[in-house]
Amino acid sequence: MPRVKKETEPVDLWAIEREEYANGHDLICGVDEAGVGPLAGAVYAAAVILPENYDLPYLNDSKKLTEKRREMLFPLIKEQAIAWAVATASEREIDEINILNARMLAMERAIQQLKPKADFALIDGNRNRGITLPNRMVVKGDSLSASIAAASILAKVSRDHYMMEMAEQYPEYRFQLHKGYPTKLHYALLREYGPCPIHRLTFLKKL
Repeated sequence: MPRVKKETEPVDLWAIEREEYANGHDLICGVDEAGVGPLAGAVYAAAVILPENYDLPYLNDSKKLTEKRREMLFPLIKEQAIAWAVATASEREIDEINILNARMLAMERAIQQLKPKADFALIDGNRNRGITLPNRMVVKGDSLSASIAAASILAKVSRDHYMMEMAEQYPEYRFQLHKGYPTKLHYALLREYGPCPIHRLTFLKKL
């Protein structure tokens, strides 16, 4: 008898937030970052407070969305969120304190810039070092929490826009094609031209 394929149950993106509302928290922000792996450019983080049970079609982990859909959702999240903020840690900060610490620094900066302030944070991943707001870590949170998913979109699109600006400033590196990630093309251009001011020097030890 043929095996019947079970349909995947849709994830309730508000389940985690509802748990924290029940714990007495009112303004819950989701926090995520983009740009941990690239050889160039700042790491970006976003913090977003959404209205309770906010329903935005296609809201999901930014990595599961097409660029076109991310660009469509980007202004909608900013317009409809209770509060949002995007912050960075520079390539020089990454070189000085390492990418993990820089990632957490960018997240903390985004949280601190929220107006109104959040009273609780949902942090994507399994690290919360340096986060001063009461928080909960959520592994793969960008697929499990509406607030973190929204933050992942703001961080990703903001960083992509920044790398497009860098592509105009440093056209020989063709950042518009690889956004600074360690592709064969990027390595080939680095070997040809050497690093530019936005490269993370601690990421270039292979060269």
